[in-house]
Amino acid sequence: MKNILLILLSVFAFACETEITPKLNAPAEILVVDAWVNQKMEPQKIRITRSQPYFEQSIPQKVPGAHVMIEDLNSGEIYEFQEEAESYFWYPTDQPFGQVGHQYRLTVTVDGQEFEAFSKMGRVPPIDSIIFHYNPKDMIVKQDYYTAEFVASDPAGAGDTYWIKAWRNGVFLGNPGELNMAYDAGFSAGQPVDGQEFIIPLRRDFMNPYDPHPDKTNEFLPPYEVGDSLSVEIHSLDHLAFDFLYGLYFQIARPGGFAELFSMPLANTSTNIFSVGDEDTPVTGFFNTSAVSSRGLKLSEELANAALEEN
Repeated sequence: MKNILLILLSVFAFACETEITPKLNAPAEILVVDAWVNQKMEPQKIRITRSQPYFEQSIPQKVPGAHVMIEDLNSGEIYEFQEEAESYFWYPTDQPFGQVGHQYRLTVTVDGQEFEAFSKMGRVPPIDSIIFHYNPKDMIVKQDYYTAEFVASDPAGAGDTYWIKAWRNGVFLGNPGELNMAYDAGFSAGQPVDGQEFIIPLRRDFMNPYDPHPDKTNEFLPPYEVGDSLSVEIHSLDHLAFDFLYGLYFQIARPGGFAELFSMPLANTSTNIFSVGDEDTPVTGFFNTSAVSSRGLKLSEELANAALEEN
């Protein structure tokens, strides 16, 4: 029995240390539609590409010659997306894209094959403020530092879903572990937090990254120092988009190593895009329309001193 255990342990140790490069059959290409459209006064982009082999390292290239449009099913307004070198774009002039509460239909035609998707633009609450808090040095950060949070309240009426985004010094906090989504003012349906202020983890945790110190082991850089800035946006999601992002998170945030044996199997995430007239034509990606609220603040000397006094 003892010898058997030693053999098994040796096999597992060898498996954890050996890197293999399996040869896989080339998979069939699948059309991918990446259509996340919002109300910001900036160019709206829809990417039309095709899937690639799992180990492919290059950036997917645009599928040329597609016809891409979005129709407002309430007002009848048409938004035509024009093909450019990188993707397909629509440019706002005096008004942003869409209206809250309206239903939208995306139509993509590629090589005579038509694809459709639907999305309803939900509401978002305003961001009331951004606050910086003073923190004395501790075992992790060996200097006085500041953390940040935003303050906003979910509007009354259950069922609102959001994607909360943040930029520190203009850099998007977009790692898988920083994906921050809310169902009403909490994490998921069923929590009694409708119409309340967003719970603290949603308001604070993801926007205070502790980056490892480049020169000191087991020490981290402060999330914010005087002169740093924070920008926060709340994007509305429809419920299918909320589920899609959670599925995407579990596919991207892989544990790696031996723990990968017990994690969720790799698979395509759900999609709300379908082929018109030919249900057997594979397609993936997602279409969502978002209203957006935003706010930004720079940590000045005055704000830092005020946070210190309040501590």
